[in-house]
Amino acid sequence: MRICVVDASAISALLFGEPRAEKVADILEGARLAAPALLWFEIASVCLKKVATHPSKEKELFSVFGLLGRLAIDRVEVAHLETIRLAQETGLTTYDASYLWMAKELNGELITLDEKLAQVMDSM
Repeated sequence: MRICVVDASAISALLFGEPRAEKVADILEGARLAAPALLWFEIASVCLKKVATHPSKEKELFSVFGLLGRLAIDRVEVAHLETIRLAQETGLTTYDASYLWMAKELNGELITLDEKLAQVMDSM
């Protein structure tokens, strides 16, 4: 089975109906999904920002955030020292490097809408 490591930009697009959500859904169909535990914190942060921007939609946004727990995403432990080294080598944040490390470690495809992260992945 094909493994896709999903980052917050991709999952946020799906959950919150952002542009390119359909493209992400098509790519992920039939794949095993994996992410570091960091993903859940990042999606919570996205939700908080959306609530701050659209307070009248708080209940709806919290409900959408709750859908994250229903997605079949395997939480995979990250080798933090290796992630730090990868961040040094690539100029990425350690957060973004954790997704990149995981994709390499699992021999999976990194699914991201983050242009810088995608460029680094493509260059490796």
